[in-house]
Amino acid sequence: MSMQPNIDFTLSTAPQVYEWLRDAILRGELPPGSRLSETEIANQVGVSRQPVREAFIRLTSDGLAEVRPQRGTYIRRISVSAVLSARLIREAVESDLIRMLAEQADDRLLARLDQEIEEQSVAVARNDAETFVRLDDRFHRLLAVAAGQEAVWEVLEGLKSQMNRLRYITARTFDIQKLIGQHAEIVEGLRNHDPALAEQAMRRHLRELLNDLPEISRSRPELFIP
Repeated sequence: MSMQPNIDFTLSTAPQVYEWLRDAILRGELPPGSRLSETEIANQVGVSRQPVREAFIRLTSDGLAEVRPQRGTYIRRISVSAVLSARLIREAVESDLIRMLAEQADDRLLARLDQEIEEQSVAVARNDAETFVRLDDRFHRLLAVAAGQEAVWEVLEGLKSQMNRLRYITARTFDIQKLIGQHAEIVEGLRNHDPALAEQAMRRHLRELLNDLPEISRSRPELFIP
């Protein structure tokens, strides 16, 4: 990998190696089918093989890596069923959250959300898909926190690893300006204190992936498993 991790050796190294590798997998720097070498990664990071092995175990548990007998550890392909399940759960949960928030959104929150959309627009203008995906996550997390449901967002974050892998691919492939427009529609529902409008906008936004997934899976079948 090209990116060098910033390891704090005063803290446990295994979780840091795990987070670094997980981020590289989600962003696609480690694409499906890539082989993970304990020795190479340990040398690159400057740690023993034990924390790397622990990181591999966690990645396997997450469904991001797999052990192939007599061959080694490899990055798993993206599970279409896991993507669809995560999307469905997100729609159900975030639609409820946005309805709750529509009744209590104040000027301070709306100004913050407007600023988030401006930053997203800057990222798109720079053709910076990775930054946009991170800002997209921050936007949705902000909504959950504003609704008093930060813990719910943390649960969602744990469920959507496979979905996030696809999001990085689609952000590099399709016109993501439309996603900013959908975010603006969500904010407009909040501004009008209209739960139905806000929910409709959220559902439309989270269903966009259903349009992107078939095209990506047809053009890049080597990246996916059912």
